Amino acid sequence: MLTILADSFTASLTKLTNDEQKQAQLTAYTLMTEPDRPGLQFHRIDKAKDPNFWSVRVTRDIRIIVHKTGGSLMLAYVDHHDDAYKWAERRRIEAHPVTGAIQIVEVRERIEEITSPLAAAQTEMTFDVPPPAAAPLIFERLGADQILSVGVPEDWIADVEKATEESFFALAGHLPQEAAEALLEYAATGILPPPAPPVANPLAHPDTMRRFRILDGIEELQAALDAPFEKWVVFLHPLQRQVVERDYSGPVRVAGSAGTGKTVVALHRIMRMLRTEPEARVLLTTFSDPLAESLQRKLGILAGGQHSLTDQVTVASFRRIAEELYALTTGRTAHVADRDTVRKLVEMAAHDAGVTGFSPRFLLSEWENVVDAWHIEGADAYADVPRMGRKNRLGQKQRETLWQVFSRVREGLRQRALFTPGALFQHVTATYAAREEKPFSHIVVDEAQDLGVAELRFLAAIAPAKPEALFFAGDVGQRIFQQPFSWLGLGIDVRGRSFTLKVNYRTSQQIRQMADRLLPRTIRDVDGLEDDRRGTVSVFDGIEPEVVIAHDEAAEREAAATFIRSALDDGIAPREIAIFVRSPEQLPRARAIAEAAELPFRTATTRRQDEESALVGIMHLAKGLEFRAVAVVACDEGVLPLASRVADVADEYELDEVIATERQLLYVAATRARDRLFVSGIGPSSEFLDDLFRRLD
Repeated sequence: MLTILADSFTASLTKLTNDEQKQAQLTAYTLMTEPDRPGLQFHRIDKAKDPNFWSVRVTRDIRIIVHKTGGSLMLAYVDHHDDAYKWAERRRIEAHPVTGAIQIVEVRERIEEITSPLAAAQTEMTFDVPPPAAAPLIFERLGADQILSVGVPEDWIADVEKATEESFFALAGHLPQEAAEALLEYAATGILPPPAPPVANPLAHPDTMRRFRILDGIEELQAALDAPFEKWVVFLHPLQRQVVERDYSGPVRVAGSAGTGKTVVALHRIMRMLRTEPEARVLLTTFSDPLAESLQRKLGILAGGQHSLTDQVTVASFRRIAEELYALTTGRTAHVADRDTVRKLVEMAAHDAGVTGFSPRFLLSEWENVVDAWHIEGADAYADVPRMGRKNRLGQKQRETLWQVFSRVREGLRQRALFTPGALFQHVTATYAAREEKPFSHIVVDEAQDLGVAELRFLAAIAPAKPEALFFAGDVGQRIFQQPFSWLGLGIDVRGRSFTLKVNYRTSQQIRQMADRLLPRTIRDVDGLEDDRRGTVSVFDGIEPEVVIAHDEAAEREAAATFIRSALDDGIAPREIAIFVRSPEQLPRARAIAEAAELPFRTATTRRQDEESALVGIMHLAKGLEFRAVAVVACDEGVLPLASRVADVADEYELDEVIATERQLLYVAATRARDRLFVSGIGPSSEFLDDLFRRLD
């Protein structure tokens, strides 16, 4: 018998306790391997409109809802007895009459039957009430056939026709996901996206494959249920699929705000490479080791345990792969200086050269952002470097004076046999630029906005000279590590092959709207490519974020602990919760909040077996992660933006960059939240927090 896993099952599974989840998984394994086992207790759900819905007993109170036909068994939902039955009574599973995709459809008459007028008012489900005359109908230009063409069930067409901007988000939660997304795109752009082409087998329809997974064996079911929160990796929206499946004539960049699926597209692009080129050797890289480990897990989920595919992919951070290639080509280990060591060398060099009139902050910044970033090795090269964006203009004599400092820094590093990260990248770049044979056939970069000059040169050098060798995914609005520079100036031209994703799949409309207030509506990079964040929409509605400016730490701790306890009470598991702070100095406040909420937690250094607990860490570690509930705390004045970082700036340009990246850091942390967000500080709070607080009012 064919076994099918619905995403509604994995989503409902996460809401159970750990023990309940384990019992439900064991029953699911039995249903797959022994569906006719006598001990399984099937009960038809008499009140369900769909006669193929059955319940299966897990424990005294937990029931799995299955959709059982002659040739297949679908795991559709799991919950406590009464709630599981109510779910089934309000739904049917069918192929859409136009698109052909399999859908789980809410029964329209049952929604009206169950939802009282008072409850409807309380939850803003106003779609069954004619809109006020003054409220414009956002789909009035669409005919019923057009609405039906994007997957709206027939009994919901009338609700779509009379939807207003205010009522649509309540309505969207009752529609199949592809239908809601298509209507959201139309509301944002005025263009109704074309439906996916029809297929003979409804189970092979792209929209079906987003929600349902045909399982080949018990191992695949186990892998899917062990990581239900990451199930989104398996499903690809048709609009994203267009980017994945195209052939390109050069490097490609996929942009979009947080939660729009850039990483999903990158991972699916890798799978396409592996399936179309059996001999492919792919590098999947990003800026940090923890994020690389997260990508490795997601790629494994997407590959469905096919090690023959994932063994062809190397997943590593920029620096880690540079260190490995250095060791491979030299037989030695690269020793890399940390920032404090470089700072001391710069100060020592200035003292020895008798150079005065330049602050230590300026000297370190000039070294990091100009000399080392562009690998300047001589006075002539330093005299000619354009110093893009630097406000402090330097004449020839000033540069000659400064080179006395920087040449001593280079010599000090050589004497100590130390690389800077930039020098390490440059060494490997020089090695592979001269080689025709490259270590990889394709390179896919996640969080590409945090590539520096040296890293981008390095990746270009180890990539083969073919059109589709480089694929970048990133968001300029989430750049928190690097100063901007011209990709085009380094020979990486993505003009005409840059795509911006507009539909947010991860973060609720309320959280996205609040976080977007931290950033400009449009962000233009150095090469003139523009990321237009206008028109981005989220696919689901949620709870308004909480912003608290407390009088003292005790008040902040109580407010944050109340937020966390409420999440736990509503069934959110500890592993789906995170608490972030700006820097390590604020970690004790975060730990105190977790303890006050009786929340089991781990820090970034905790061993992996503790990953069932919540994460407590600094904002920089939030990149690439996601949680159902996030608390961003200790956002005080002097903490965000960080006073010591502001004090380190050398000129006005750097100050602007610091403020921008500190804003972007808060944006990154806030957009890790899917359903619930709490942001707090002690008054006088961060200027960013105060701004958000006023806007929320």
